[in-house]
Amino acid sequence: MKGIILAGGTGTRLLPLTAITSKQLLPVYDRPMIFYPLNTLISAGIKDILIIVAPNHSGNYLNLLGSMFRKFGVNISFIVQKEPRGLAEAYLLAEDFLDDQPSTLVLGDNVFEDDFTEAIQSFQGGGRVFAKEVPDPERFGVVEFDADQKVLSIEEKPVAPKSHFAIPGIYIFDAEAVAVAKKLAPSERGELEITDLQRHYLKQGNLDVRMVSGAWFDTGTHEALFEAGAYAKEKKLGERFHPMINEAIAIFNQEFKKSVSLK
Repeated sequence: MKGIILAGGTGTRLLPLTAITSKQLLPVYDRPMIFYPLNTLISAGIKDILIIVAPNHSGNYLNLLGSMFRKFGVNISFIVQKEPRGLAEAYLLAEDFLDDQPSTLVLGDNVFEDDFTEAIQSFQGGGRVFAKEVPDPERFGVVEFDADQKVLSIEEKPVAPKSHFAIPGIYIFDAEAVAVAKKLAPSERGELEITDLQRHYLKQGNLDVRMVSGAWFDTGTHEALFEAGAYAKEKKLGERFHPMINEAIAIFNQEFKKSVSLK
């Protein structure tokens, strides 16, 4: 299993905060946002991670994460997404990195309270999505499923949602995802939709759904970013991070302070 974090885009809804830095490097209380998807993947034992970044901010990611986890045996690679063309494009950009392996893709601006370790480590093949009940499902991809959690339908931002269950930004697919993504046609929005990729697996009968029980924040707005930070502070989410991540952050802080003092 390999890991992908999609951290491209321009973050225009968060201007002026994103005028000089990437949205996924903004703080969620006491941690840069990017550490939340990193924690999801590292906690599940994933050691090979690709971060897809926008051209203007690639250097910032390299400065922060380039060697932070090397001593722990975690390899982090980077690739530049010149222009966002939909979430499913991540599999096209990651083709060489994935090398015919299954993967977990996490959106870099999604903050989760849940631990997805079991859901990732128990994955056998096909596709796996997640569901969270929300009051405004029309803003998201929406999954409809029966009492046995068998997926019945998936729609992208429907006007009349068939359920109140949104699909959060974490997806698990087998190695076929790259080949499927190559065959996708752009939607009316001009994007390669992740829901079209999911529907391919659904038609094959190879898509299942797991529930998200804890808090979930899609931090694309000032309000959501503030709420995520307040929740992280209240629930001490940073203290729940994998010990490796907190140790790596502590070492980084010490080395940074030392380099500043030497100047």
